[in-house]
Amino acid sequence: MVRKEFVAEEVARIMSDLDRVRNVAIIAHVHHGKTTLTDSLLSRAGIISKTVAGEALYTNYEAIEKDRRMTIKSANISLAFNYKNADHIINLIDTPGHVDFGGHVTRSMRAVDGVVLVVDPVEGIMPQTETVLRQALGEKARPVLFVNKSDRLLNELKLTPDQTFERLLKLVNEINKLIVKFAPEEFAKEWQLKVDNGSVCFGSAYKKWAISSYISKKYNVTFKDIFELTAKNDEKKLQEVAPVDEATLAMIVDHLPNPKKAQGYRIPHLWHGDIKSEDGAAMINCDRNAKVNAIVFGIMYDQHSGEVAVARVFSGVAKKGTEIYLSGNPNLQKIQQVGIYMGPERVIVDSVSAGNIAALVGLDNAAIGDTCSEDGIEPFEQIKHYSQPVVTKAIEAKDTRDLARLIEAMRELTKGDQTIQVELNQETGEHLVSGMGELHLEVIETKIRDEFKVPITTSEPIVVYRETIEKSVEDVEGKTPNRHSKFYINIAPLEQGIVELIENGTFKEGKPKGKVYVEQMIKAGLSRDEAKGVVDICNRSLLIDATHGVQYLNEVMELLVEGFEEAVKDGPLAREKVSGIKVSITDATIHEDPVHRGPAQIIPAMRRPIYAGLLTIGVVLMEPKQKLTVNIPQDYLSEIITFLQGRRGQIMDIQQENEQATVVAKMPVSEMIKGFSNEIRGITSGKAIWYPEYFGYEKLPKELQDKIVREIRKRKGVPEEPPKPEQFMD
Repeated sequence: MVRKEFVAEEVARIMSDLDRVRNVAIIAHVHHGKTTLTDSLLSRAGIISKTVAGEALYTNYEAIEKDRRMTIKSANISLAFNYKNADHIINLIDTPGHVDFGGHVTRSMRAVDGVVLVVDPVEGIMPQTETVLRQALGEKARPVLFVNKSDRLLNELKLTPDQTFERLLKLVNEINKLIVKFAPEEFAKEWQLKVDNGSVCFGSAYKKWAISSYISKKYNVTFKDIFELTAKNDEKKLQEVAPVDEATLAMIVDHLPNPKKAQGYRIPHLWHGDIKSEDGAAMINCDRNAKVNAIVFGIMYDQHSGEVAVARVFSGVAKKGTEIYLSGNPNLQKIQQVGIYMGPERVIVDSVSAGNIAALVGLDNAAIGDTCSEDGIEPFEQIKHYSQPVVTKAIEAKDTRDLARLIEAMRELTKGDQTIQVELNQETGEHLVSGMGELHLEVIETKIRDEFKVPITTSEPIVVYRETIEKSVEDVEGKTPNRHSKFYINIAPLEQGIVELIENGTFKEGKPKGKVYVEQMIKAGLSRDEAKGVVDICNRSLLIDATHGVQYLNEVMELLVEGFEEAVKDGPLAREKVSGIKVSITDATIHEDPVHRGPAQIIPAMRRPIYAGLLTIGVVLMEPKQKLTVNIPQDYLSEIITFLQGRRGQIMDIQQENEQATVVAKMPVSEMIKGFSNEIRGITSGKAIWYPEYFGYEKLPKELQDKIVREIRKRKGVPEEPPKPEQFMD
């Protein structure tokens, strides 16, 4: 075993030779073998023993990951290898495969230039396979393919060698179709995977063998030889003539780009500043002699150093004492310490140069997605998450004396994982924690109890609904309580194009800034006057100033924004968030004396007419949906269809192959948290395997709305009967 400090010194030394550097993530559907494959690379780099590779699951170093044998967060590790008589560095990220932790995959894609896509050929292309590949291609990260568990085709499905090879080629072709579909147009052809050029490996990470065209030539071994050895179960010989670590390493180094090549096409895609500027040119050329420019894609915690910002360095050399700006923060901050990650351990080094991944200590309040720059450049494009929190639990400290520690735990967890949302229920004192699914929330609870040592109580899972409208209303009048000022508003459904841009992170919450926003909004469906008048974005909704020459309006605009935000954060029908509306202030009469237009007057004068207008035209409740893929033996097909339809599921697709069937259905989240797991296992005698995937929000069936609204209002401790518009119009 090699000391990690020595390995880190070697890694840091080689990092400055960009031709020898690769930034790579391993991505896959859950349980397809990412971490097992990572172990083999770690053993080749001298981090772990070859005998324990595949069993150690080294990058699953948190207790909860070991217990569940599942990757829950991305793990960074920098590895040194010798390949073709030259030293190479692979800055590797092992990412989660479960859909609930997809946010970690999204963030990791910003840091890497290439990905190793791992696929189980028996299960084939699963929902998360397609999702993670789409995310990688969306960030212009080039893919290579490792078909893992290839021996299952021979040993479990009992296919002949010819049938096995045919099945494997078919899988490669299907993935190539996805690359054509999701890759940037200029790379759709170049990035096609080919068995004969070594961009594809077939093997078994657990049994430590893999074959590719490179391995075939070097060891003079054919695919037929490998299939024969597999049939004999001769693992020792397989490892000798087709070592998995060498096959994977060759594929990564030969087919994935170095940072200098990748940044040439990735920087214009990710950064919309002036490419011809000094900083723009420096990042495109991956210039280590320029000023530091980097992006934070992860926040880790160290009990000694506090927050550690994990960043991809695009130009310059990050070292102790470098002063940088964080996007949105006008104050210079000094880097106190620089390191690289060796799995769970952060090893301090003197510096990390452009084209590599660094661990930076000393940046106060850094957040995921922040741009780090010596010059304070225009921020990088926001990291866009593909899923949204749809399940909530109320969490509170068992002992009120632990409340401060619970708040701190929540703060740290949300900083490290932006897909967690936390709100404080002012009436009950509970923290409402929203996550991607039940497993996501279970992990959050476990971390609070075990890592932060805070005893907590939790509620049953709660579904997150949204309120919206399908029609418009005009000239709704709002009066201040003292009747001295009046405001007139129009409310209309927000254009879907704008909603999508808010959801994918193109438009941030708050006041939009710059002409770019205006042009993007016009392109997405707003009129030019509306786009110019947008004063606030909140909860996928807009507040627009459509007035002309109203006196004193600027002086009360902040309070009007506050009233608007209160209304959309706590809707009138079920006290759920209001989404997808635009509120336009069309006219106003405002008292000249500031004494008569304080918060207690102006805020209700905006909130109440929004409530009245929404209720007048009819509020529609939206429920979250998931796309559910269920794999079952064909014998259970009719039972599963009946079961899913009985829970308001819509069957989207049914595929049958041999003795197996795959059912794809669109399911309400509310129907998947009430004994769903136990019932589906019971129906199929435990033989069903299912995978949910976020599928957006859709209108709740009209016949269910009143019942659901009353249940929500009862749970929130407000009168079950929804209010009438008249209650907000006096």
